[in-house]
Amino acid sequence: MAAVRQGQSLRSVARQFRVSLRTVQVWVARAKDQRLDRVDWSERPRGGRRKATATPKRIEDLILRVRQQLKDTSALGEYGAAAIRRELEKRRMQPLPSLRTIGRILLRRGVLDGRRRLRHPPPPKGWYLPRVAAGQAELDSFDFVEDLVIRGGLDVMVLNTVSLHGGLCGSWVRSSWSAKTTVAQLIAYWREHGLPAYAQFDNDTIFQGAHQWPDAFGRLTRLCLQLDIIPVFVPPRETGFQAAIENYNGRWQSKVWQRFEHDNLRTLKGHSDRFVAAVRRRSAPRRDSGPARTAFPKAWHLDLQKPLQGRVIFLRRTNEQGEAEVLGHRYLVDPQWPHRLVRAEVDLTQGQIRFYRLRRREPEQQPLLKTVPYQTPTKAFHE
Repeated sequence: MAAVRQGQSLRSVARQFRVSLRTVQVWVARAKDQRLDRVDWSERPRGGRRKATATPKRIEDLILRVRQQLKDTSALGEYGAAAIRRELEKRRMQPLPSLRTIGRILLRRGVLDGRRRLRHPPPPKGWYLPRVAAGQAELDSFDFVEDLVIRGGLDVMVLNTVSLHGGLCGSWVRSSWSAKTTVAQLIAYWREHGLPAYAQFDNDTIFQGAHQWPDAFGRLTRLCLQLDIIPVFVPPRETGFQAAIENYNGRWQSKVWQRFEHDNLRTLKGHSDRFVAAVRRRSAPRRDSGPARTAFPKAWHLDLQKPLQGRVIFLRRTNEQGEAEVLGHRYLVDPQWPHRLVRAEVDLTQGQIRFYRLRRREPEQQPLLKTVPYQTPTKAFHE
């Protein structure tokens, strides 16, 4: 300040004392025209004085005293913000602090003793299938995006796929899909890119087959079994298992469907194909480091009447009695495992179903709960 009053510029003083220009301006304003020995040079709180609308300290102290009294003497044993407000209301306190104000005071004064929610780390990708979780096998997820309509009334249905580790994706646009067209598209896709160890679907009838009859193995399930792919059907209304494909569904809708104006299916397919090609280029390093895919067998054809062999996996949640429903039958798995996830491996070769315990907090622990006999269907497939 002495240098400024001797006539030096604010900038030169800032450079001389290695402070910002704003700092010099603040101290000049603080000093004004006072003698330097009478200026209050002490630091002031950054937030300024206490707000005029803030709750008075005596009220805060009263709230803390009431809380302690309730904690010591309340018959209900309640001493939270709601209980404190009820007690203050009984004492006819005016003005009565709001519930939220009391809660903020308790938080600010550090007297809350509630425990925060403990968040556990997520399980690894594909945790419910040990080989997939260990990165030793690839899994392709498939799903439909439905209820899309091009202006003019043309319905659109999109079949999407994405691999869990490699990020290999595909999108195919049609006005409608059936089990027969879906199987044809999967054959063409796997011929080009190779076979995964697992293929995952939801419980749509196009994927799984008819639901009205027990022991129904649809066209797509038979395709997977004859290609040595293990089909996996996720539990209905369960979140997390379809996260990869649902994420891709959202990206496709955002970057293709909502981004462009589509006059017909041909233009929509063009936009979709360009998007898929770009995503595949970006995910190429992931595929190089991910599990290898098996080459599609030569001179192969689908025989829907071929006897069923191999494994089919159903992820299910037990009911209150510890029962799980698989292929239209209800099996008692474990009465001590109600409302819990299980992996049901239907072994069509050995004629049995093996139930394994699943728990997200312990993804590496999947003990065998029960093995039940199963009669593999031998009736002909009706095309």
